[in-house]
Amino acid sequence: MFKPDFDFLVFIGRFQPFHAGHQAVVETALQRAERVIVLVGSSCQPRTLRNPWTFAERETFIRAAFPETGERLILAPLLDDTYNEQGWITRVQQTVHGITCRFPPKVGSAAPRIGLIGHSKDHSSYYLSMFPQWQSVAVENVRGVSSTPLREQYFQRGAANGEMPPAVQTWLETFRESDTFTHIASEWEFVNQYRKGWEAAPYAPTFVTVDAVVVQAGHILLIERKARPGKGQWALPGGFLDPHEKLRDAVIRELREETRIKVPAPVLAGSIVKEQVFDDPYRSARGRTITHAFLIELKADAHGLPKVKGGDDAQHAFWMPLGDLDPERLFEDHFQIIKTMIG
Repeated sequence: MFKPDFDFLVFIGRFQPFHAGHQAVVETALQRAERVIVLVGSSCQPRTLRNPWTFAERETFIRAAFPETGERLILAPLLDDTYNEQGWITRVQQTVHGITCRFPPKVGSAAPRIGLIGHSKDHSSYYLSMFPQWQSVAVENVRGVSSTPLREQYFQRGAANGEMPPAVQTWLETFRESDTFTHIASEWEFVNQYRKGWEAAPYAPTFVTVDAVVVQAGHILLIERKARPGKGQWALPGGFLDPHEKLRDAVIRELREETRIKVPAPVLAGSIVKEQVFDDPYRSARGRTITHAFLIELKADAHGLPKVKGGDDAQHAFWMPLGDLDPERLFEDHFQIIKTMIG
């Protein structure tokens, strides 16, 4: 008779893609717990080179790898909170609590026995120490397999090797025929060419950019990107710092170039109420890019929102109600920036 050590074991990862190492963790968890909760990180984001598949797609190929588990395997999306680690920890706790509440303990049982499982030697599994209320279960990585080279091989050469469950490989072979695959592969090609331009540098470059978070009357000013990377995605107006330019001058310049906003530059500069640095090492596929975001709060006007028109690197410029923001449409970490700056 199956006597599990845990009622629930929690496994957190991005699974981009789900490989043999992930499979080994889930198999171990199924041997030790009555139910396994897989929290699929970086959900509800735009497709990027680092996160090319949606939560729904990842749920499909993970379930395909475990067709006989039924309700013992529970998958749930987990949103990132890149610049608020405590917020992310709280989200994990709340998600797990919401799931475990659906399965009340047996009569006479205490609170559910919950554990956290993962690769102890994987640099991305630092979360194993973040939840002291749950027992940690470490699993050795399988042959050192990692998602990053698998992703690169797949999108640059169209090949899916044997380091993934057969069901996942079959799913990826079908996905390779889609327009989405073609789009992401083109992004890879662009980024590779971009990086080659810096191969002769004596050290890896660090880029400095600025982004304008312009709000008025419950709306935010966005652009649609004209070029790669992120062609067609929504973004904050912004760009690279010029060599002899101050940050505040740069953000006003980029804002006016990309949106043609009908507000004088001195008024825009005088409406800056907050600035903050965003420096997640993985925020940009092009390389290490540190951005300085400026919150510009424009006063409500009886004439309505200022007129805008896309220019420079922007295909379009437009005002959007803050309540209509879609994190899956926003470029890089711009949704995280907006959330952090506005609150």
